[in-house]
Amino acid sequence: MNKTSIVILTYNKLEFTIDCIESIRNYTTVGTYEIIVIDNASTDGSREWLSDQSDIITIFNNENYGFPKGCNQGIEVATGDNILLLNNDVIVTTHWLDNLLLALNSSAEVGAVGAISNECAYYQSISVNYKNIEEMQEFAKNINIHNPHEWDQRIKLVGFCMLIKREVINEIGLLDEIFSPGNFEDDDYSFRIMKAGYKLLLCKDTFVHHHGHATFSANSKSFHNILHQSAARFKEKWAFDSRYSTHIRFDVIDFMELPRSDIPINVLEVGCACGGTLLEIKNRYKNAELHGIELNEDSAAIASLFAKISASNVEHTLEYQENYFDYIILPDVLEHLNDPWSVLKNLKRYLKDNGKVIASIPNVMHYSLLRDTLQGRWEYADAGLLDRTHLRFFTIYEIEKMFDDAGFMDMNYKGNVIPIPEGDEEFISKLASLGSSSVEQQYRVYQWLVKAERNDLIENLGGLIKRMDITSQQEMDLSEIISLIKNNSIEPLEIIKLVEGNAQKKQTTYNYLAIGLYKERMFDHIIPLLSQSLNINSQHTETLYNLGFILYEANEKELALEYLHRIADKDEDTQELINEITLN
Repeated sequence: MNKTSIVILTYNKLEFTIDCIESIRNYTTVGTYEIIVIDNASTDGSREWLSDQSDIITIFNNENYGFPKGCNQGIEVATGDNILLLNNDVIVTTHWLDNLLLALNSSAEVGAVGAISNECAYYQSISVNYKNIEEMQEFAKNINIHNPHEWDQRIKLVGFCMLIKREVINEIGLLDEIFSPGNFEDDDYSFRIMKAGYKLLLCKDTFVHHHGHATFSANSKSFHNILHQSAARFKEKWAFDSRYSTHIRFDVIDFMELPRSDIPINVLEVGCACGGTLLEIKNRYKNAELHGIELNEDSAAIASLFAKISASNVEHTLEYQENYFDYIILPDVLEHLNDPWSVLKNLKRYLKDNGKVIASIPNVMHYSLLRDTLQGRWEYADAGLLDRTHLRFFTIYEIEKMFDDAGFMDMNYKGNVIPIPEGDEEFISKLASLGSSSVEQQYRVYQWLVKAERNDLIENLGGLIKRMDITSQQEMDLSEIISLIKNNSIEPLEIIKLVEGNAQKKQTTYNYLAIGLYKERMFDHIIPLLSQSLNINSQHTETLYNLGFILYEANEKELALEYLHRIADKDEDTQELINEITLN
């Protein structure tokens, strides 16, 4: 029978340690594990209690060596086939170790696995509703049901409950003690496991309770100092910031909304960092082919372990097959570019017909930025709306225009909102009172998510309108244009945009289109187009006649006469039409 060595580090907090050990005894099969506790010079009676436990292997340090070194001491004396690093503020649950072992041993490619919890970093926590430990155990029973479909591949696992194959440890070595007293040693170990060719699995069919930061929470200032120090050491070792480069953009992925999880899709992420978002896409869509662009070679090296990664600059020529991707995602990218408008136009070439781009873009209309501006401040920072690396700034108006000009359609928006202090609501209300109330929500949105579809149809229609503008009336064939408008339900506003952007003789074009649309009885299209023509010149004879005629056909006689009377003295045909309308 295989044996698991459970390595637990303690530094005071005896009450947590007792609960942890008792839960292991109650919920783990006897004979399948050994418990190794390394105590880092506790002074609260932990050493005495541990000494009285006959089923625990103990190591007592005379000083606090920190988490990595303490764990390494335990690993070195462990005799198990697998090593489980477990925080002493964890309470384990029914089938916890059985489920973790099933995942760990499911493939030779799997190097380590982790559990979910109520309190854990890096997206390993879930919402819970229990109020005590008894209710927690009942809650866990409903989750801890073996299910391989609940195993997600991850680029890192948090070390509070991390099960690792002994052969992997033998291959990559012990925890790196430069991260003492703690933090980021699990990030480092996760990446080392992956670089050795193994996968990491998060087992969402295994729940354990975690109090969280039992050792460091007593001194929050000390904890944050240690966190900052370890983050700096990680960046020095790996040449990228783990906190920034491992984000999983669940909000972006949720915006994809594909109908089935088995659909083969090709996805490109620009600025993919270590590939956390790409890998989560793969977890949801098993047949996804992953591509990424990342300029940081060190973080790109992690992503390249499971995706096709290019070091290309998205503002330069890209070596992708045209019409290839179902999705191109740009999370917090466009604001960093010199020419995001051209980038969007270029990326469209690589999307399939009806392919989509999803982008997240900071909102320069957020009330906090406007408030600072009104107070004379525009201060760049290391992160946030005024990140010093931002080159471009957008409101929703500029975002929509940028996507529209690039040839995208069916734009959908979602606003990410961060908590707003109660006192700031009054300021938002005052802002809204200065302008249109319709923009009040824009003051609350911190970041916009936008999804848009490749729109070759609109681009083709624009080209036809441009060609129509230089064709004589005798040679005019509107059938293709009218067919595109009708068969694809193109809205009048979109047609107006295309005429304004492509036609030189705009009023002539509007009237030609009205004639073609009349044959299809598309009055809802004709009237807006002719109204736009009158906005250019309110006395345009042809437009006034055509508009009057169409309104008469639409049984709007009084309105028809209003337009026709403007030109009654100029044209015999107009007078005849007026007489006909009057008599009827």
